[in-house]
Amino acid sequence: MQLTELGDHLDTLLDASRLKDYCPNGLQVEGRPEVLRVLCGVTASQALLDLAVAGGHDAVFVHHGLFWKGDDGRVTGFRRRRLRTLLANDISLFAYHLPLDVHPELGNNAQLARRMGWQGEARFADQDLGWIGRPARVGERAHDIARALAGALGREPL
Repeated sequence: MQLTELGDHLDTLLDASRLKDYCPNGLQVEGRPEVLRVLCGVTASQALLDLAVAGGHDAVFVHHGLFWKGDDGRVTGFRRRRLRTLLANDISLFAYHLPLDVHPELGNNAQLARRMGWQGEARFADQDLGWIGRPARVGERAHDIARALAGALGREPL
């Protein structure tokens, strides 16, 4: 697939232009024009980018990209190392922050609710960022929900 096609598809699928966000959503770093292999992760960490290089990936798709409003715009330190890795290996970086939080099917909230068997009932807050849901068993106590989350996610909830 062509990089521009992939970017247009993702922007449309995730309705990226609808949200005011703390970062630029979509293509953050342009790599090679054809995309055959994509690596997905939560954050554009150096470890993830190194995996993309080792695996011969053409693009990386993340929730937390490299650029945020209010950040120091200088390209130094970790940002320099990460950009160097992407640019030297012609790898594209796509980042979608709030679009992945709020998407009704693919979003983080929707996926967690599905995994836990919860029913979404309403949205709230600016840009409908919050979800109100109901646990699978009515009357379930918070510590039981926390235990179920730990089991489903393989880690203790924060």
